[in-house]
Amino acid sequence: MSITLDILQIQAFLPHRYPFLLVDKVVECEPGVRLLGVKNVTYNEPFFQGHFPQKPVMPGVLILEAMAQTTGLLASETAGEELKGMIYYLTGIDKAKFKRPVVPGDQLMLEARFVKSKRNLWAFECNATVDGEFVASAEIRCAAVVE
Repeated sequence: MSITLDILQIQAFLPHRYPFLLVDKVVECEPGVRLLGVKNVTYNEPFFQGHFPQKPVMPGVLILEAMAQTTGLLASETAGEELKGMIYYLTGIDKAKFKRPVVPGDQLMLEARFVKSKRNLWAFECNATVDGEFVASAEIRCAAVVE
């Protein structure tokens, strides 16, 4: 069964808000397996004012953050009621790779695949693509914490 989430449902799970909410919608989610999110990249993004004004490029660290937000969404959908109300904090990134820049007008597809969880610690394999072309990948870990 695949689940989709709109921006209001995403905001119910993630504490992030503009300008740091980097997932616009979830187009596919199979809890415990995989989540596919979307970030529509526009010239209006505040980071483009300084990165770089003459040739705008989305910072790699924000691509990683967008992938990390997809892991929080997948973890919260997977855990369900068991960890309801938890906040997922980034605890690690390994094997990060970048291949092509992300620019205004791109639609960044963010995929998180569940690897394992133990108690409140979660591990995922993530990748980002634009028009089916590889942009970035990383192994990302997060922890669920009571707030």
